[in-house]
Amino acid sequence: MKYYLSFLCLLCSLLLFSQKKVKDTITRRAAINYIQNANVLSYKPETPPLIPIAGAPKPSFSYLWEFGDGAYSKQAEPKHTYKNKGTYTTRLTVTNNYDNGKPPATRPKKVVINEITDKNFNEIASVADQNGFTLQKNCDPIPDQQMEVILSYQNLENYVANGKIYLFYNETQFKDNNFELTDFRTYAGEREVKENTFAVSNDINQSNLYLASTNNYLPINKYENTTTEEDLDATLAEAHKTFKNVSILEFDDANPQETRNVFYTFKTTPEMLKDTSATITMRGIYVPNRSYKNHKIKNLEMEIVTSHDPNKMGSNGSFMNYRFVRYKRVNFKTRFQNNGEGPARMIRLETDIPDMFDKKTFQIEDMYPKCPICPKDEIPTTSCLDTIIKQKQIFFTFKNIYLPGSEQKNVKEKDSTKGFVKYSMKFNKDFHKVNTKSRTAIIFDKNEPIITNYATTRFLPGISIGAKAGYNYYPDLDKSRSYFVGATISPYKSYRFYWQAELINSKHDFNSETTVSNSIISSANGVRQATRTTSTTSYSNFNNEIPLLIRYNINNYIGIGAGVQANINASQKEERYTKIETFETEKPDTNIIDTQENSENTSKTFTNFKSGLLFDLTVGAARIGPSLGVRYVMNFKENFNYFQVYGIWKF
Repeated sequence: MKYYLSFLCLLCSLLLFSQKKVKDTITRRAAINYIQNANVLSYKPETPPLIPIAGAPKPSFSYLWEFGDGAYSKQAEPKHTYKNKGTYTTRLTVTNNYDNGKPPATRPKKVVINEITDKNFNEIASVADQNGFTLQKNCDPIPDQQMEVILSYQNLENYVANGKIYLFYNETQFKDNNFELTDFRTYAGEREVKENTFAVSNDINQSNLYLASTNNYLPINKYENTTTEEDLDATLAEAHKTFKNVSILEFDDANPQETRNVFYTFKTTPEMLKDTSATITMRGIYVPNRSYKNHKIKNLEMEIVTSHDPNKMGSNGSFMNYRFVRYKRVNFKTRFQNNGEGPARMIRLETDIPDMFDKKTFQIEDMYPKCPICPKDEIPTTSCLDTIIKQKQIFFTFKNIYLPGSEQKNVKEKDSTKGFVKYSMKFNKDFHKVNTKSRTAIIFDKNEPIITNYATTRFLPGISIGAKAGYNYYPDLDKSRSYFVGATISPYKSYRFYWQAELINSKHDFNSETTVSNSIISSANGVRQATRTTSTTSYSNFNNEIPLLIRYNINNYIGIGAGVQANINASQKEERYTKIETFETEKPDTNIIDTQENSENTSKTFTNFKSGLLFDLTVGAARIGPSLGVRYVMNFKENFNYFQVYGIWKF
């Protein structure tokens, strides 16, 4: 018996130990390793195994190294030369692509430089070709995960400059915050300031002035490329209106042509918008000289994702106001990455187009690799982008291009293996308030297609206020007269099902049933006498009604609905009339001896609560505008069922 008990205890211990061990292996970590030769370090990451996704391309890691001196690299195994002696903190951020696990966590590592032997220093890459200002991200945001943003600015002037940089985040159009700024790191003495005002002179430095790009969809998309503007006050006012939060840094003594980097660490919030094709934005503003108003603006667009997938489709039409989008453009963007071992010479994107969009308004906004549109009816001999518009799809074909593969030999920069197509369209003349979704099949040369996620367009519910008036007919009440006016509230121009609430005030006059009773009161000289009592009550009420119903638009002209209704008399005036007639029983209608009449008035407030069901039909402009309707209300209280005939106008 003791043997069996010992064996059982040992077995339980092993099970508990194995369970605990499995749980520990869930935590994925990456380590920073390096080989140091004086001030030259060769870095190499130590990463956990990748967890492939069935049916997806080969998984891989991408990297962002921050060397602690203001420089960075996206290479897997970078080599970095430090310029000065000192202690530096190296950070590594690893992103898992096409992988079922979480991104590996890393710990910063200290690097001590005691001697300088190699003076071939790694200069920070210039951003002059991007107008001296750019924003980058290490990955697209996933709810409740960490991401890095790099702000790079360059002094393009020919003098030492003192300026300011802003980074705006958390757009006001979203109820919840999408980001929490947990840390930022500067390496050139930038300092944080808290004020929201900006003192400048009225003079304008005209050097390096560029015209701003234009976009007629949303103001936030105006600054996709770095632009130079003059009215700083207006720019800051618009940015504060568009975003909830801002980080402001001042810098001094930026030398001519010097480039600097600032690193921001953001934690995406658990409440982050769960729409996995929605486009969210951060905005950077760079003031090269605090004495002048000219400044540079750059937007960083990001698509919310559930996993890090380089092949993705997104849209900025996730939350649109239906009232104002008829003549606006919706932007779509399809991104792709060549994950092969060799270059791609032809890339084909087969993209779904929802019916609500007008394909005649289609236009290309941007692309990479950069190339012209292919000539019609010619066989292209140079790099170009061919577009074919079909009934439900648009085919984009990059021809005669060279896009390196991420697994290709000697390819160190993963960004060079990525591309995209950005295009826009307007809505059809007659389009309904419905959500849409579309996706893209991406084909590299003759390989099997890669299917992207769905890019969705959604409309904000909006509010429609309606005015309503009509007549209530009570078939079971005597001398009933009832008129009403009211207001309705419902989502703006809903397509099919929607909720509608109403507040109705009505005036209702009616009589109750007349009652007649007879009784014998005396007998004199052999003649019997009797009385006849006639009672009538009339009512004059002001009623408050609150109907709540679910409606369904069969088409643009006919709608039906059903729901519940509550009704209470806000004020009730009751007049009770009594007539007592005395007569001989032999001749009750001709020999009336005496007549007595009496009238009694009473008033009540908030009485006689009633509830019931309602059924509704409208004909006219079912979604917005005028229409006529008929409604039947079946009250749970007897004799108060009624028909309602009305006119309504929704705005």
